[in-house]
Amino acid sequence: MFPATFGGVTPKARVIVIVSAIALVLGGVVVVFAAHSGGEPPSLASGLKPRSGAPPLALDLGVRVDPEAVDLRRALSLYDGSHRQQAAGVFAVYHSLEAQVGQALAAWPAGSLARLTALAAAHPRSGLVAVNLGLAQFWAGRPGSEVAWRHAAAVQPDSSYAVTANNLLYPRFNRNLPTFVSAEAVPAGLTGKSPPAQLAILRRNAASGTATQKLLYGVALQTLFRPVSARREFDAAARLAPNDPETLTAAAVARFDKGKLSASFSRLGPLTRRFPHAATVRFHLGLLLLWTGAVKAAEKQLRLATTVEPGSPLALEATRFLTTLQGVASP
Repeated sequence: MFPATFGGVTPKARVIVIVSAIALVLGGVVVVFAAHSGGEPPSLASGLKPRSGAPPLALDLGVRVDPEAVDLRRALSLYDGSHRQQAAGVFAVYHSLEAQVGQALAAWPAGSLARLTALAAAHPRSGLVAVNLGLAQFWAGRPGSEVAWRHAAAVQPDSSYAVTANNLLYPRFNRNLPTFVSAEAVPAGLTGKSPPAQLAILRRNAASGTATQKLLYGVALQTLFRPVSARREFDAAARLAPNDPETLTAAAVARFDKGKLSASFSRLGPLTRRFPHAATVRFHLGLLLLWTGAVKAAEKQLRLATTVEPGSPLALEATRFLTTLQGVASP
């Protein structure tokens, strides 16, 4: 299993660039696992004890580019760089829930837990508040973090806060969720557009478009940590193309659930028999196995992806994964 940052709590300090996310080579997925090597996430089983420093701050601004989002990203970077007093000054300018949560943690530990508890009472359906409350409780050595994280995942399942909560609840898995890798080219109309414009184009294309257009929009949604919305797009694509291994594989990948692995694996297994020569099925089965830490089994599936459809884009991608895995395993 590859090392991860603390529970996958990675500040979204930059606007997500959707074009690179839906390209075939997603920035080197396996390489990212190895590079973000901040040590294994702490386990709830390690017992309740105060931790040094301030807890991580989970704050997701998606593709927003408005002035507040720009400032909050700057505050998040300051917080992540241990400049909490400066971060607090930026957070204090705004009154959004994101700014209030940031300000509460930037004051750590002075009143942070009390403020987050009050925010949780006032906003019981907020995954943002719940996941950060859990982090604060965990950092202070107080009980309740697991309850808060489960609540975050339940109340806002279609958000990065649910993804982060599950990272924390299931630290033995790789962080976040596997993303479907499409062999389709990035639409030319996205080039040079801002991330919000890219997302709008993909949404518009998917609304009345082909299965491929729905797949591309679904991948963008996965990249934005919108797993429920992504699954909806992939399911719609599968209804349009029910005999296409791409759409069926995407629908299976979108069901990856750290608490119920059978949701995706029970679909991918039969697809290997139905489409024995489809690299996408073997590649994504290998990808999901990597997420669970089953590296040897993943390598087997990735090798099969290179042989069942030699020369295909996903066969080449599987080769890159295998090369990276060999590098990670080397002393």
